[in-house]
Amino acid sequence: MTIRVALIGAGGHGLSHRRTLQRLLDAGRIEVAGLCDRQPVPAHPDAPLDGVPFFTDHTELLAATRPDVVVICTPPHTHLALALDVFAAGADLLLEKPPVMSLAEHEKLAEAASSGGRILQIGFQALGSVALAELCATEPSGDIGVTGAWWRPDTYYQRAPWAGRRLVDGRPVLDGALVNPFAHALMQALVVAGRFEPVTLELERYRTRAIETDDTTFLRLTGTDGKRITAAVTLASPVFIAGEIRVGDAVLEYPTDRLRLSGESEFRHVPGRAGLLENLLDHRRDPAVPLLAPLGRTAGFTAVAEAIVASPAPEEIGPEWLTPHPDGGGSVVAGIDSLVREVADTGRLPSETGVPWARPGHRVALGALPTR
Repeated sequence: MTIRVALIGAGGHGLSHRRTLQRLLDAGRIEVAGLCDRQPVPAHPDAPLDGVPFFTDHTELLAATRPDVVVICTPPHTHLALALDVFAAGADLLLEKPPVMSLAEHEKLAEAASSGGRILQIGFQALGSVALAELCATEPSGDIGVTGAWWRPDTYYQRAPWAGRRLVDGRPVLDGALVNPFAHALMQALVVAGRFEPVTLELERYRTRAIETDDTTFLRLTGTDGKRITAAVTLASPVFIAGEIRVGDAVLEYPTDRLRLSGESEFRHVPGRAGLLENLLDHRRDPAVPLLAPLGRTAGFTAVAEAIVASPAPEEIGPEWLTPHPDGGGSVVAGIDSLVREVADTGRLPSETGVPWARPGHRVALGALPTR
């Protein structure tokens, strides 16, 4: 019997999932049971999905179509309630990243999936990267540095009611440079670190514009074994750094799957990414096929994200340290691209190196991670 797949959250980033559904439909691997979004979603040339039923209420979609598998692509603060409804309807689930808002929600989600005998995959699609697997296979040792420098104009924070916010209708939401656009960098760094149990988190959050959350983030995690992960990322850079995970002299440019292993002089492109929906379908057919992104693999990310969201509001980088972006749409921090590299390479946060706009950071102890 052909597997019936439905999508909740078909607009915005949901287009990427609609493209996947169209491709798997054309290949005869699935039937698309239905799409759901609060607003009508226009057809796209890459994903026309002709004749697929459309719903504006996910409970109506679940009741009317009875899908075997559901993809959820909605804001993180909505994930838990939607996922519980999907499991109650008897469907397996591909849940977009970040999965949940807290370790308490992680436990509740894990229990619901386990008690219902349901399959749950988390949408960290970069975990399907062959380049990541090759780096991990070398079992690199030492501290890890994460670097990324992008530009997002002010309009980026107008794309959704929760963008750039810490609370919506009194509820915490999950936004900020490291937990949203650079979430894959943090998740992959945790994977590269192997059996890494973070016990302390040191954080400096900054903003360059009138938002509630951070667009420039510096994080240092220390594990039980003393290993450190230092992440330095920004959305306010005039110079683009795609995103790098460095351990020793090995470097993975994770968005492009370019890899330079220890002893190699040049980057090389390592092609291949396994699709997470395809992997879920394969696992559904044969449980011996392991899931690439099971919920348990993401517990470290959720612990860090929860601590970031609960931390004090970000400090403002004053206008005297900003310059207009050449293309307009907001300001950038002069020299920020060099700074994020320096922080990631040295493990020293901006406030520890005399950066004039930096302020002492926030330190918190992290508890034990869930085992599932």
